[in-house]
Amino acid sequence: MTRPHLCSDRRSRRLFLADTSMGLTGLALGTMLPRKAGANEDNWLPPTGKPHFAPKANRVIWMFMLGGVSHVESFDPKPALSKYAGKQLSETPHKDVLSNPLTKENLKAFVPGQHEIKLTLYPLQTGFKKRGQNGVEVSDWFPHMGDMMHEVALVRSTWTTDNDHGAILQFHTGRHIFDGYLPTLGSWVHYGLGSLNENLPSFVVLGEPPGDCCGGTGTHGSGYLGPEHAGVYLETNPDNPLPFVSPGPDVYKEEQRREFEFLNKLNNLAAVEYPSDAALKARIKSYELAFRMQMAVPEAISFKDEIEETQRLYGLDQEVTKPFGQVCLAARRLSERGVRFVQVYHGGAGNAWDAHKDLKKNHGGLAAKVDKPIAGLLRDLKQRGLLDETLVVWATEFGRTPGAENSNGRDHHPFGFSVWMAGGGIKPGVVHGATDEIGFHAVENRHYVTDIHATVLRQLGINPQKLDVPGRKRLEIDYGKPIREILA
Repeated sequence: MTRPHLCSDRRSRRLFLADTSMGLTGLALGTMLPRKAGANEDNWLPPTGKPHFAPKANRVIWMFMLGGVSHVESFDPKPALSKYAGKQLSETPHKDVLSNPLTKENLKAFVPGQHEIKLTLYPLQTGFKKRGQNGVEVSDWFPHMGDMMHEVALVRSTWTTDNDHGAILQFHTGRHIFDGYLPTLGSWVHYGLGSLNENLPSFVVLGEPPGDCCGGTGTHGSGYLGPEHAGVYLETNPDNPLPFVSPGPDVYKEEQRREFEFLNKLNNLAAVEYPSDAALKARIKSYELAFRMQMAVPEAISFKDEIEETQRLYGLDQEVTKPFGQVCLAARRLSERGVRFVQVYHGGAGNAWDAHKDLKKNHGGLAAKVDKPIAGLLRDLKQRGLLDETLVVWATEFGRTPGAENSNGRDHHPFGFSVWMAGGGIKPGVVHGATDEIGFHAVENRHYVTDIHATVLRQLGINPQKLDVPGRKRLEIDYGKPIREILA
């Protein structure tokens, strides 16, 4: 009778391959087939990984607040809301706002009655004052970010067409969720430029991603570009940043290195026999990247070599700010190590910023968690000389209505809201665009969300029209137009 093999540290190649492939699901193993699929009958080839023209930025940190931050209680305060508080819209000079042609332009996919627009105006739930060296009016809920307004370009006139949280996906792809799961901005950057560091992914995701109802992983997915260009999710836990990639605590690094070397030899032998097998080449590449990541990612996420002053800058010394502070600090560390696109979420599957009720409690509490860490990130990048080449974007899927909902909240509002950018060749201290007196419509220098995309790509030296995939031409609106008024 043959005894079963019981040694846990001795595994067959078949089991090793199975374990590796399972650990790499949605990660580097996604490179196995897309390269092969990239070539077509027209002998078309993917981009070279070089910018189309001289870039102003080398990398992006994309910060997205899930749920819809109230623009009128953050970066576009509207004192008129308090002046007209409690009045019906018909009783104010803005009685015709709902019949404005801009309303129909915004809500092309809006289903009347599905989301009733509240008409009783609701007062501001917090104070505001002029902040930063340029004196921009910012809510009292964001004092730390307010103090950095002289470093950012504030766009107060963004709009979108989805009145529900599918706008999260729309903000990242430029298309309505009904159009499907298409390449996101981060995936286009990955596809066009590739990596600055062979040991780390080009597109990393941190924080709390949205739920399936709002696009889920599709908000950092790659659509028809293939899974190798999708965002790689990392935990900000230094002890286990790659929970689905680690071979387990019972496998020593030296042992794993020998296994990868052996597997590489076997695959290279097969490559000699099948030199034209693109999938095999991609598979070898994916295994090599996965191993290098297991060595490099824990160091990138570790904060032990950060001085106390830096940790305080991000709020790591305070219970309220520590969780998101760690995310922001990890974003800086990954960015400075060559990750092209770091996508940071706050709000999670529950879209925490979705304040249909108790807006004061909701936004006041959430702002206290993110305000200092985000401002700390800007300060840290600035003092390290990294802000000039790092483009930081702060965004949310839409704003919130001037009217009340459930007596003490605000509904979804795609007609006009705020986004800001900093660093990476962006003109600091600029306020661009405007909404009307009550914050309903973006009425001056209006920008659909793909203008944000176009601006980011422009600063990275990318011409989006040169990234088209044959047979997958993007709609013209997807290209957007760079917001040149905010470019240095």
